[in-house]
Amino acid sequence: MDGSDLADRVRTALSDRRPREVKMFGGISFLVDERMVAAARGGGDLLIRIDPASREHLLTRPGAHEAVMGEARPMGPGWLSVDRTALTEDGLAEWLGHALDFHASQAPE
Repeated sequence: MDGSDLADRVRTALSDRRPREVKMFGGISFLVDERMVAAARGGGDLLIRIDPASREHLLTRPGAHEAVMGEARPMGPGWLSVDRTALTEDGLAEWLGHALDFHASQAPE
């Protein structure tokens, strides 16, 4: 699975939320209510915005790792990358669920 396949799957999963798509973070980012939720990156991994308080717990899950930009520049505690191997149908729904839960907890900007 590459980034375009993942983008199609994320697009379908978020279709009821009418996300806006923007090319950034090395792939296609999906914004709900003009706030980023996830990005399907070119290599097939998923970048998600999460509750920083959940970070350590989520990092223990298979496929999850610290999100980085470029040459090992950490993106911070509110971001995770998930390897494509962990993005089965149920896996994608679960990871997007974490991102959407955090999105729902934040006041619109």
